[in-house]
Amino acid sequence: MKGILRFVAVAALAVAVWAGALVPVQAKEQPEKVLRNWYRMVLELVRHTPTFSPPVASRAFAYLGVTGYEVTASAEGAPLVTLAGQLNGLTAVPGREPGKIYDEGVALNAAMAITAKNFFSHTGPTGQRALAAMTKKMAVDVAKAVPSDVAARSEDYGRKVAEHILAWSAADGGAEIENMGFPREYALIAKPGHWVPTSPIQQQQVPLLPQWGKVRTFAMPDGSTCGLPPPPEYSEDKNSEFYKEADEVYQAVSNLNGEQRAIARFWSDDPMLSPTPPGHWIAIVWQVAAKERADAPRTVEALALLGVTVADAFIGCWDAKFEFDLIRPISYIQKQIDPKWQALLITPPFPEYPSGHSTQSAAAAEVLTHVFGDNYAFSDATHEADGLKPRDFKSFRAAAEEAGISRLYGGIHFRAAIERGLEQGRCIGAYAVKLKTRK
Repeated sequence: MKGILRFVAVAALAVAVWAGALVPVQAKEQPEKVLRNWYRMVLELVRHTPTFSPPVASRAFAYLGVTGYEVTASAEGAPLVTLAGQLNGLTAVPGREPGKIYDEGVALNAAMAITAKNFFSHTGPTGQRALAAMTKKMAVDVAKAVPSDVAARSEDYGRKVAEHILAWSAADGGAEIENMGFPREYALIAKPGHWVPTSPIQQQQVPLLPQWGKVRTFAMPDGSTCGLPPPPEYSEDKNSEFYKEADEVYQAVSNLNGEQRAIARFWSDDPMLSPTPPGHWIAIVWQVAAKERADAPRTVEALALLGVTVADAFIGCWDAKFEFDLIRPISYIQKQIDPKWQALLITPPFPEYPSGHSTQSAAAAEVLTHVFGDNYAFSDATHEADGLKPRDFKSFRAAAEEAGISRLYGGIHFRAAIERGLEQGRCIGAYAVKLKTRK
């Protein structure tokens, strides 16, 4: 049934594109609306492409964000400076012809179309049709009232930037995802306290993307830069710190109130049922950008920095996860406390420590605080169309803390993984914030 619903959702998106139900791209707001239309498409494709686990999605958002940023930064008089020479391995993007006129909407649209097509080359037939329809319609819309020579020059420039970014992406170690990210051969560590499979699905008898911590980072030096101390020492002693943390999860899930359940569901962001955790923060950017009526430079700045930091967050988090290879709460609780206990949410198929939600959310919060300001109150309606009520936050950091604790309410993580994941995320976010984006 879920597969049918996913097919219908993407089909509906394709029909919307074909019917012209996109934000009109006219006048001087054109670049912002080009961005919004393409991100709308990408957020839908993420939730309907099986290979797009959270780490894979974060990588796509990073390269998509940098592509839009570099096209915008290259415009004459733009307030932005290139990220070339600042991001690991990124060399100078192609320059524009001096004295020539370019249309920013056409250039940006061409770059985003090529980048999206590349990252979603493995999406299903319906998604491919939606992408093709979107590409065709947007190319026509952005070129209206633009002289043919300017349109051709602008489209060619957008293509060159996209191809440059894609060539950079191909060598990062994360471009090829086989078997949906599950290794065909993997030796589990058969010692107490280490990760054991939590799903009956055959494919998930090994953990997801065990080498992801070695993928090339963007702003921080490498995946181990923001490393963590070990989690509480594994123990089955009822007086141990480890047992107490497990009992906290057991008691919390067994006695959830309505608000705690709502928090757990709101931040669950399961693959194939949502735009994933990094996509959730991308959606937050768009809500804030709309509220702020942000122009193209400010919007691409937020999207690029956010994409970079959530990608780095998943690399850093995965590096730590496979360093410590810690058992999940459900495995420990069913063996040591209550064999009939069940978590509220489905436990993801990889080690526990630290919490990915915590790491990436704290990193995202540092970036968005940098771009939009401290104590920025906002309402998050990311999942309103899915029947979940919007939630209000007094700041981005407050939202990150709620995202973190949601995993304890869901029965997914111990408290140490949440608190230290937040610490790791703040460390990772600081590297993105240090990037020079403004002249």
